[in-house]
Parts: sequence; structure tokens; C-alpha cells
Amino acid sequence: METLKLNSRGTLVEYLQSLLNTLGFGNLTVDGIFGNKTRDSVLNFQRNFSLVQDGIVGNNTWNKLLLFSYIVPTDVQYGYNILSINLDGLKSKYPFLDIGNIGYSSLGRSIPYIRFGRGQKQVFYSASIHANEYITSILLMKFLENLCAAYEKDSTIFEYRARYLFENVSLYIVPMVNPDGVDLVVGNIEKYLPDIFEYAKNLSNNYPNIPFPNGWKANINGIDLNLQFPALWERAKEIKFSQGYTKPGPRDFVGPRPLFAIESIAMYNFTLSKNFRLILAYHSQGEVIYWKFSNFLPPASYYIGERFSDVSGYALDLTPENSAYAGYKDWFIQNYNRPGYTIEVGMGDNPLSLSEFSKIYNDNIGILVLGMIL
Repeated sequence: METLKLNSRGTLVEYLQSLLNTLGFGNLTVDGIFGNKTRDSVLNFQRNFSLVQDGIVGNNTWNKLLLFSYIVPTDVQYGYNILSINLDGLKSKYPFLDIGNIGYSSLGRSIPYIRFGRGQKQVFYSASIHANEYITSILLMKFLENLCAAYEKDSTIFEYRARYLFENVSLYIVPMVNPDGVDLVVGNIEKYLPDIFEYAKNLSNNYPNIPFPNGWKANINGIDLNLQFPALWERAKEIKFSQGYTKPGPRDFVGPRPLFAIESIAMYNFTLSKNFRLILAYHSQGEVIYWKFSNFLPPASYYIGERFSDVSGYALDLTPENSAYAGYKDWFIQNYNRPGYTIEVGMGDNPLSLSEFSKIYNDNIGILVLGMIL
């Protein structure tokens, strides 16, 4: 782990501040800046755990802090480093979880999946296929943490016994399909891989009206991963090219062909290797549920969508024409004729404010549980 001290900055400092607040060692502003108040909180933590009181977060202090690494923060820019810490912590605390990877990103990072449950019915939830929608990664990870805690306590989640869910369903989660893109948006690429940051910035210059890096949805090579699936891909290309997205950049470039981007190939192959009865593809914008692709009408898909709408307050709608093709949900419906949904959480500009998280979680907890049941 990176050593943090006075004047350190970045998402790991945000994580440190959030964890210290959660554990009762401070009332810090989670701003990613290691100032005097953060140092005082670290000293308080070190004193409580009989550590050397130097205000520096080195190996020994990190080791104590990471005893609580199963706690998913909801007030930090959630990059790949924090995701990895949380996965290690959840696996340590809840050994009944299976954790693996579906493949690798363009920068060679493993794309993790988590399996909760041992049931015959398989369902699949994914998030952050678009880089500036990382709040959806926090949503799935916090749901997983709460689901595991309910299982361990033999309690309920959204009025269903967690152990019943575990015994009857196998829930697979890929919380961050696009780790490189997410890290670009949250600042980790600029901090740790400055040459890659400059490469992405040059791609962004092809589209000067899109803010950089906050407007970045694509993978690190400028391909929109949710326009990479063989579900009327040519129609998606026609639409996006007519809108001017003809080359790699922050968003909406379909790539030279379907299944060209390594991350989309990983999602495709992982899906083919399973027998998912239902999928949820999480995005952030609009508080709406998209349930259909082309003329396909999977059995019970509208009924399930209505139930999701009822428990969330989100509208159930058809995908707008300009975004109606070549997405992961579209390909799943086309290939399997089973229910698949794009869930668009929250309102506002991406990346959404983390102050909206509590509402987003409360809106979606019913969808997340009923997706395992219906």
C-alpha cells in the first residue's frame, strides 16, 4: 500500500478519511487532501491501536486499518485500488464468497467478479461499463456488503432471508467492467500513469466540447464498451457516425467492429460460460429502466420490469433510438430471449454527486433483491 502522510493527495486519502470517519476517529471532510486534521485523526487511531504515533500511514497503520477493509465507502471517488481493497476485505470476512476475474482490461488489470450463493438459478449484475458512472460500482459493492452481513446474521434484506437467497440463487456481480476508464475519471491514471493520461487527453482533443476527464465514458483506448456487442451493431455505427463520433474519444465511438475491445470480449465470453436467467446492467442517468431490445419480448420481461418500477419509483421505458443498439443488455436479450434491463440511476451530470448515493441505494435495493427472486 502507498504510504500516506501530510500533503498526500488522491483517492487513497479519500478512502483513509472515510474509514477514519466510519470508525469514529475523526469528523473529516472527505476531500483527498492529507491535511493537519487528517494527521490528527491518524494519530488518534495509532494511539488507540498502540502503534507508533507519527501521523504517517505506513505498513503497520495500513494493516490495522485494513482489518476494516470490508467496509465499502460511499463518499469517495471509487477507483480500482479501493475496489481491490474492498474485495480482499470482503473475502476475508465472508469466506463463502467466490471471487475471480472475467478477463483483463486494456491496461492489463483483472476485471473481478464475485459470486454470492450456491443456488441453481444464476443472475448477473454489472456496473461501470461507462467510466464516469462509477457510482454504480459503489451501489453494487455496498449491496454485496449488506447482503453478506445479512447472511452472516441470518437476517433479511428487503424482507427476504439472505440465507434463502444464498441457497436458491447464484448471484454474479462484475462491479467495474471498465477499470481503466474509471481510474482516468477519478484521477488515478493522471497520478500513477501520466503517459497514459496524456494519451487519453490527446484522444479527448478530438472532441473539445466534451469535458475531460469527467465526460469520459469509454475504455482507455477511446472505445465505448457498451456499443461493442453484436446486436444490430451496424445500426449503432450509423447513428453514432451521423452524430460525429467517428474516431476514438471520450464516448460513443463504436470501435472498428463489434467485440474489438478486450473488456467487451470478457463480458461476452463470461456470459456465454454461464446460464444467466436475468441480467441487470447498471448505468447512471435518468432514473429509468430500459427493458426491451428490437422486437424481442422475453417471457415475463415486462412483468418483472413493472415490479422493478414499482419498488424503485423509476419509469419503465423503451431505450431511445439513438442508444438502442449494440449494448450488453441488447445482446443478452437477442442471444437468450431472457429478461435483461438497463437500470439508469440518479439524475444530473455524470459523474453523479456522491451526496446522491443514499437515495440511489434506497431506490435500488428492491430491484437488486427482486432480481434474484423473480
